[in-house]
Amino acid sequence: MTDTTPADSQDYLRKRAFYDSLLTIYGRKPVLEALEDLSLPVHKLHLADSNRRDKLIERIEALAAERHIEIVYRSRRELSRISKNARQDQGVALDLALPHYGTAEAFLHEPKTNYELLAIDGITNPQNLGMIIRSACAGGMDGILLPRKGCAQIDPLVIKASTGTVFKMRLLRCEKLAPTLSAFKQRGARICGLSSHAPMTLSALEGNAPTIFVLGNETHGVSDAVDELCTHRLRIPMHNGVESLNVAVTAALIAFRERPSHSNPV
Repeated sequence: MTDTTPADSQDYLRKRAFYDSLLTIYGRKPVLEALEDLSLPVHKLHLADSNRRDKLIERIEALAAERHIEIVYRSRRELSRISKNARQDQGVALDLALPHYGTAEAFLHEPKTNYELLAIDGITNPQNLGMIIRSACAGGMDGILLPRKGCAQIDPLVIKASTGTVFKMRLLRCEKLAPTLSAFKQRGARICGLSSHAPMTLSALEGNAPTIFVLGNETHGVSDAVDELCTHRLRIPMHNGVESLNVAVTAALIAFRERPSHSNPV
């Protein structure tokens, strides 16, 4: 007899993929700007039932109504669970259904022979993360591995710094980076760490193979657990005694370097 449990059903898988694609933003101005952008697919608007009635809230409600978006009124406590930032959500949160926002696990199971990803390892500055996303998007990277723990998350500061490219770049969420990189490595991916002391330069990396470039913490660099997984260590040549670059600049150099064209871009 065929197993038809919900976990194995196509309906379940579709629902899971949909909820994995949801990105929640918060704050009155970011939510208003998202509602004004008709290209962004919005799933649901969450408002605190204690919000003071003002022109901004009324405008947000009106835009949602015009776009036939469901509005749910919640207690402050309920809303804080959704926004995960009670101090800055201003009583407003919005779920965006983004086709480019998903999980590393789902990416691993997609049929492909080649890709290039950036991996975020302990980067905590929202402006840096936003600029990394912008550079990766402009440079044609296939995605960014973004762990939920130990890194900045997508918030209004990141969205602003990315100049909206956060809605175009493929972001692959995972719980922790090291186990995720290990899974990619087992499937043949090269894991490349950046180090000023590495013997090989970034431009010397050859081959047309699945590759993940790890961007480490702004102060401490790549974590020990991730460094142990690296198959390659690369450096960016620098002159005049300069020892390091801003991590977002490093991301741009990776994204825009000369490299073999992808055989099947994601």
